[in-house]
Amino acid sequence: MGCGRVGSTLARDLEDRDHTVSVIDTNADAFRRLGPTFGGRKVMGLGFSREVLEEAGIRDADAFAAVSSGDNSNIIAARVARETFGISSVVARIYDPGRAEVYQRLGITTVATVKWTADQILRRLLPVGAEPDFRDPSGTIRVDAMMVDPRWIGRRTVLFQEQSKSRIAWIDRLGEGMLPTRESVLQEGDMLHLVMREENAEHVYAVFERGPEED
Repeated sequence: MGCGRVGSTLARDLEDRDHTVSVIDTNADAFRRLGPTFGGRKVMGLGFSREVLEEAGIRDADAFAAVSSGDNSNIIAARVARETFGISSVVARIYDPGRAEVYQRLGITTVATVKWTADQILRRLLPVGAEPDFRDPSGTIRVDAMMVDPRWIGRRTVLFQEQSKSRIAWIDRLGEGMLPTRESVLQEGDMLHLVMREENAEHVYAVFERGPEED
């Protein structure tokens, strides 16, 4: 639902991946953004209307994205898709970050565009480590990318995780991503992508810079 810049780009990207796509918008002119090669269905109407959703083929759909310019319309449409038609994979774009957190807790996957954009700009303005690479909408979990400290080279990843109370989601090593195992050892040049609770970030950085504690 929504054929603005985000919706039209998303529709074309999905179609490029061989998915069948239906696009709903209240303005027929918006469908021009899809381009002449778009082969999906174009439905004019309100995206939270059951009749419009059925015309778009929602009973055969695997997923639904509500990306119009209105928070209320997106949330209502997302709830109708999930609760009325039983679509399990539903995403709603929300501009208000406070509301996004509320709906996220209610089980509606949201993308808070304003908060995400602000976080991305902050990461580029502030010193390394001041802002995470990613923070979940509730502000509870963050992901930080950190180059391995020399004190940890040659130490097992599981030791770092135990002492820092964080998790290594993956490691960038020699241009490739790798998932650590209990036997993995940190090497020079490793870029660690760490998952941690927000309130634990200071402790993680302290352990990282202090080095391992010996038993």
